[in-house]
Amino acid sequence: MRMNRQLDHAQASAQVNPLEESQTQKFPICILANDINIAGNVGSLFRIADALGVEKLYLTGTTATPPKYKIRKAARASDKHVDFEYHESASTLINTLKTTDTNIICLEITESSIDIRDFRPTNLSDNSKLCLVIGSENEGISHEILSLADQTVHIPMYGENSSMNVATSCAIAIHELIQHFQA
Repeated sequence: MRMNRQLDHAQASAQVNPLEESQTQKFPICILANDINIAGNVGSLFRIADALGVEKLYLTGTTATPPKYKIRKAARASDKHVDFEYHESASTLINTLKTTDTNIICLEITESSIDIRDFRPTNLSDNSKLCLVIGSENEGISHEILSLADQTVHIPMYGENSSMNVATSCAIAIHELIQHFQA
């Protein structure tokens, strides 16, 4: 019978990601985090972006920005490896991204949002990118930003609660979006 023992970091890295650091894979996906006020969640976003090959992380509005101890602690140094920018206005940034063939995908439960498993990018060309927009832990994504989205998606919820942690939902959504680039 084969033993199922926990691997240390070096063993896990070799088994899970056998690519050398110079060969890590990046997908044409970015995350736009707007008004994420909890520094630990921002640190988790850096870690998720690094682990899932996200090209860039945009921090906007009141989102906590590095250098902050709680971001560094949650990021486990991935903030050193993930390309990120801060922009004051999410809507201005979204309008700029739209001029670069970037599909804006908001992650929010709305009357017209679709199950993320049913999401299909619109007008995706070889140069297209996807940008996942996530919003405040308490308020979600503003109506102004939702109105700029090409599509709005949600993660199906099967319990009593209608939401989950912003970093957790981001990880699930990014994992789903990556599937569109792994044909």
